Amino acid sequence: MNEYEILLLLDPELEEGRQGEVVTRAREQVEKAGGSWDVHDVWGRRKLAFEIGHKGEGSYHLLQFTCEADTLDEISRVLRIDDGVMRHMATRRIEGSPSRPVAVSAPTREDGGREDAPSASSEDEPIEEEEE
Repeated sequence: MNEYEILLLLDPELEEGRQGEVVTRAREQVEKAGGSWDVHDVWGRRKLAFEIGHKGEGSYHLLQFTCEADTLDEISRVLRIDDGVMRHMATRRIEGSPSRPVAVSAPTREDGGREDAPSASSEDEPIEEEEE
């Protein structure tokens, strides 16, 4: 069995109950096939970088579970035909990876940048220009 995660982008106009049905169906497929359900992390509504189907927002859900590859294929097939799912991306988790994605669990600064990200300030070393 392999560890997988799926990032779901659901239609923001779906009721919470309907969003729960999509996630519950995926969970039932995993458990029915003998896999284990690890995490369901609701990221909530977020603005999209570009519109999908004339919608500028989406509701994100991160699903983490362990199952066989055939089960993942079936879950992806079902998500592909569900009208409430705008996009989904399934990936195999690397053994020993953190339980939460680094981008989500990283502390943030008040100005919106990540603390561990290098800052571009005028006090940094000057950029040397090449001479011809």
